[in-house]
Amino acid sequence: MKRVLFVCIENSNRSQMAEAFAHIYGGEGVEAFSAGSRPSGVINPKAVRFMGELGYDLTSHASKSLDDIAGEFDAVITMGCGDSCPWVPAKRREDWGLADPKHMDDEGYRSVRDDIAARVKHLLAEL
Repeated sequence: MKRVLFVCIENSNRSQMAEAFAHIYGGEGVEAFSAGSRPSGVINPKAVRFMGELGYDLTSHASKSLDDIAGEFDAVITMGCGDSCPWVPAKRREDWGLADPKHMDDEGYRSVRDDIAARVKHLLAEL
């Protein structure tokens, strides 16, 4: 079982979608989590809508703090939150430097979503 953590600031967009794709592509071989350094407490309705287009229901997810996440991870992926993402121990660490899509138009949001999907597939194949 591989454990993967996706981190962004609010845990309402990028990291939530990455966690969802890890569940979709990783199946029972992956335990995926997401968290934020300053969680908003809500999942962005756009994230819910655009993941819904792919058949994934984000309404069961919750915006969580890094303080709520414990354990060791095979990979910790930050989403471009810079100094706002504290260090979390992991065998592998990456920063994907993704733009925050929360204020993007639909096309831009889908582009970030699809980029996250491709990156998660690649990550899981390497783990």
